[in-house]
Amino acid sequence: MALKEHIYSVLVVSASQSFDDSISGLMPVSTFMPTDYVHSINSAQRKLLERSYDIIIINSPLPDDFGVKFAIDTSSDKTSVVLLFVRNDVYDNVFEKVCDYGVFTLRKPISPQTVAHALDWLRATSERLRRMEKKSLSLQDKMEEIKLVNRAKWALINSLGMSEADAHRYIEKQAMDRCVTRREIADLIIKTYK
Repeated sequence: MALKEHIYSVLVVSASQSFDDSISGLMPVSTFMPTDYVHSINSAQRKLLERSYDIIIINSPLPDDFGVKFAIDTSSDKTSVVLLFVRNDVYDNVFEKVCDYGVFTLRKPISPQTVAHALDWLRATSERLRRMEKKSLSLQDKMEEIKLVNRAKWALINSLGMSEADAHRYIEKQAMDRCVTRREIADLIIKTYK
């Protein structure tokens, strides 16, 4: 799927209506949907309990917190890409705090063109996270299959006196002969020789 075909969910955390209006104009519904707007960290935390977001945009400061800790915590969950807008006079200090956590940081005031570029960076990073998550899930599935096959091998070794190599070959051959996965054969073996 091409990048243009993806849709990104967005949470905007900002106490400024003018910021919300300007950023909403840069996020077409065809690419960014749903886009939810909240005006405090507490409201943002409640929203994150309801659902996850691909992109989180924080316009600091907020009425209940500056936003740095929230940006770090949210970025650390590895499913959201975070962009933090900060005043120019505190940028260097904030950047030092959030950089290691992968939080994107921009100085205010900022041009709409720069915000549009930043949204492109966020989309690209979100895609990278999606691919990494897919690989992680694939690795977890493979590890689960290995564990299951090993349990099945031990069931064959203990119940039928097979060697480990013979048990392994048996599982492989059964999977090939029946045109099913090793996992399915391992499940059958485990159920049979409990």
